Amino acid sequence: MIGGFDGVHAGRFDDSFRRRTYHFTREAKEPMKNFRVASVQFNHLPGDKAGNLAIMRPFVEAAAGQGAELVCFPECCVTGYWHLRKLSSQQLAELAEPVPDGPTTQTLLAWAAEHQITIGAGLIEVDAAGVLYNSYVVATPAGEVHCHRKLHCFISEFMESGDTYTLFDLPNGWRVAVLICYDNNILENARACALAGAEVILAPHQTGGCNSGSPQAMSVIDRAVWDARQTDPKAIEAEITGDKGRGWLMRWLPSRAHDNGVFYVFSNGIGPDDDEVRTGNAMILDPYGRVIVETCKAGDDMVVADLDPTLRDRCTGVRWMRARRPDLYRSLARRRGDEQDTRAVRFDHRS
Repeated sequence: MIGGFDGVHAGRFDDSFRRRTYHFTREAKEPMKNFRVASVQFNHLPGDKAGNLAIMRPFVEAAAGQGAELVCFPECCVTGYWHLRKLSSQQLAELAEPVPDGPTTQTLLAWAAEHQITIGAGLIEVDAAGVLYNSYVVATPAGEVHCHRKLHCFISEFMESGDTYTLFDLPNGWRVAVLICYDNNILENARACALAGAEVILAPHQTGGCNSGSPQAMSVIDRAVWDARQTDPKAIEAEITGDKGRGWLMRWLPSRAHDNGVFYVFSNGIGPDDDEVRTGNAMILDPYGRVIVETCKAGDDMVVADLDPTLRDRCTGVRWMRARRPDLYRSLARRRGDEQDTRAVRFDHRS
């Protein structure tokens, strides 16, 4: 199915990424053309990087064949995700790769050049000091690599969180930001990206069917329901579209797009992920928070949509941000005293 906010960008990268600090203010630019993007959901294989890349390649080819300029894959789709919490530091290190010199990034670069499409995919990154991150690599046809380190990493005590936002301009003039899964839960992150000029936010996830610490949020899906999806498709559809999947997303995801006047490209895992079942729901939202295209398929799938830049000209979020009063918001940057590490918050399942 095919369906100007000026800002300042500041970025920092570790030595393996030719560490640099840079700042720039966005200049006026020529009117942009529509931007065709694709979002993929697929059931990854835990720990099997070669197997997951083999699943991903046909999606890259299909997206390029439909004229997409960018394809977004899920969080940690190359390494697998939920099983990571059970791995030792040594086992995680064996899965990890440097960016941009590692084999996965080089493979993505080769595909990007071959098919003339920008590709985003998640993996475990190891830096020059041996520190591990939940990272998302974006490889462009021109050979550029952008790497976002999840700001709120909780999957393993042996992995660290990133400390900077990731924004970059594509050759077609669109400015893109990346927020991985839990990064999107903290509303300040999306606003910070919008203030830095983001027009599109890539939101790779592994979510849905989670054992949440909040009683009125997500809950687990019975694996038997997934296994019976061929004989009882209505049962798994109810889970995917209900409060364990799409219903939960619709409580907050559209507001990230609407309130900040940005397009959102949501990509997610689907199916068994260790002892949980992900709900997919790959979708693309416009700056009004409306779903342009989505899938509720209980299996691997891809959605494609055209992003119309004129929708941002007078959309609510862009207009509202011009009425901001930053002098009132100093409390947002002050600690309340009850802050905790994301890992502690995520795994707080007290009755």
